Amino acid sequence: MIHEEFRCEFYFIRHGQSESNATPGMAGGANFDAPLTIIGQKQAVLVGERFFRDKVDFDRIYSSSLTRTVQTSRGMLEGMKQPDREFKQVDAIIEQQVKGWRGVTTKEAFTPEVDRYRALKGKDFVGPDGESIREVQRRAVNWLEDEFIYNRELCSGPVSLRVAIIGHGNTSRALFQHIMGFDERMILRLGIDNTSISRFVFDRGGWSVVCLNDSSHLPRETSGTFEIRT
Repeated sequence: MIHEEFRCEFYFIRHGQSESNATPGMAGGANFDAPLTIIGQKQAVLVGERFFRDKVDFDRIYSSSLTRTVQTSRGMLEGMKQPDREFKQVDAIIEQQVKGWRGVTTKEAFTPEVDRYRALKGKDFVGPDGESIREVQRRAVNWLEDEFIYNRELCSGPVSLRVAIIGHGNTSRALFQHIMGFDERMILRLGIDNTSISRFVFDRGGWSVVCLNDSSHLPRETSGTFEIRT
């Protein structure tokens, strides 16, 4: 039976603070491929140092192909004392793209009419020249299932893996809604802090949730940041 002897522990890690995160109030982000700030670079190293202290190592590491996640992955590996380790970059798990709102303020983009329409459409709402949350969810879930969950060659035998996936806020929210099946109205209400860790296990019993939005490695309390548009 598929998954009979398969166990995979997933660590979903959001990227560190990016220049867009540090410029709030922009509907599509100040720069869709923004690099990390100095704070974000430090956050990336701190999450890696946490893994090093806790003796957490990964069998596989994947990053979104955007600059901020690639930089976070490298900083994390520096903190883990593995600076030369390679990792895979995956286009399918990049952040939600809304090209028509790049450089547009949230006040301009989210008029009362747009907010009402977005509430009506839910996951199917599409901003100008952009993607819906459903489309983001579909590409990210398809990658996750093809790479792991329904990869027969991988999961039909005795396997135990620990996997790090360094990604983004809205893409992670879409994945978590698929995994946990909560009401889609909660997707954009789920706080995911920079470099926070969300852990899930998939085994013969299906999905289990270990923790969400754990940022205890940072020198502050969690802010529950709802950066839903960057």
